[in-house]
Amino acid sequence: MHFSMTTAQGAPRLPSLPAILAFDAAIRHGSFERAGEELNVTASAIGKRIGNLEQLLGTRLLERTGNGVRPTTAGLEYAEQVCEALRMLTALPLHRSARRQRQTLRLCAPPTFAREIVVPELHDFARRRPEIDVDVVLSVPHLGLRPPGAHIEVIADKSPGGGEEILGHELLRPICSPNYAAEFKLAQPADLQRARLIRSPIEPWRAWFAAAGLDWPEPDHGLRFVDSGLAIAAAAAGLGVTLARPSLYRRYLERGEVVALFNVGSPPTTRYAIRLNGPAPHEIDRSDAARAFTAWLRETCAAIARSTR
Repeated sequence: MHFSMTTAQGAPRLPSLPAILAFDAAIRHGSFERAGEELNVTASAIGKRIGNLEQLLGTRLLERTGNGVRPTTAGLEYAEQVCEALRMLTALPLHRSARRQRQTLRLCAPPTFAREIVVPELHDFARRRPEIDVDVVLSVPHLGLRPPGAHIEVIADKSPGGGEEILGHELLRPICSPNYAAEFKLAQPADLQRARLIRSPIEPWRAWFAAAGLDWPEPDHGLRFVDSGLAIAAAAAGLGVTLARPSLYRRYLERGEVVALFNVGSPPTTRYAIRLNGPAPHEIDRSDAARAFTAWLRETCAAIARSTR
């Protein structure tokens, strides 16, 4: 399809840049609301800008679905042309240097990773790169839920395809509150038969049982949490014993809220890997910020892993 826009005198009539940016954001997010969040305008403003663009072009670019919007055939073709134009504009040195003044980077991470790894150390990244604002959103790995639009994602999965482990070489350890360990006299692995085991699909018990020489089945009753942070908090509250990575319970350990039991560990079944998503056409500089944050996160995770061995 060929898009033609001319005035009565034959001069080309170009769409506004805000309209094109609104269209680009709506295409990527599949939602006026999310596009509005990115561009700091309302969803209705996004709709109005795209409506004006459609009126100028004389064709419909987007159609509404049950939970958002999707491009029409004409919209897909126009998006390809617009994206190339935006790339050319953002490649200009003056444009790139202007946008470096302040950038917002969106990180999507599991709740426990964000709370125990990112947030306590984020002041260091802010000191190094004060021009980058980090916007943290949370995923629900067990349910496969991740908010769209993240520039960087921390994936928690048993086999995160293509992702490089960033919390590696750790062994899971059973932990509980000091009072709970004393009350149930937990001196050796077999003593867990009289303890309440806190379960989580993220880190099942069976592999640790085998490492400890216990031929026990996976527990099928008791407290169960799909979030490892809640399982750790429950153990600290004296509700039982759970399995966890040292990097995730280190602050509880430092405060004396939990103790690590026995000298037996097993490799985690869930890996934390990092994924760097490609930038949108008008976010070329943001890819530089994403790479900087990724390098910092790898460095931080390595330091934490070393400190907890």
